[in-house]
Amino acid sequence: MPIVIRLNARLEERLDELERLAKRTGRSKSLHIRRALEEYLDEQEDYLIALQRLEKNLPPIPWEAALNELNVRNKVRSKGSR
Repeated sequence: MPIVIRLNARLEERLDELERLAKRTGRSKSLHIRRALEEYLDEQEDYLIALQRLEKNLPPIPWEAALNELNVRNKVRSKGSR
């Protein structure tokens, strides 16, 4: 789905940097923009979930329990051991 956005001057300058990044990595600018957007949306979703938990005075989820629930325990440990 094509999307059109207006950019301020600073973002336009950063897009020039994106051009160089795309050339260095051999990946398209679209791929880098899509990944950045996905990461931003994931972060916003996480933020909203945390905010809802705070507003409802729910207890925090312990780190180990979160890893178990998400089934990412091995992935997190293998990243850290690089």
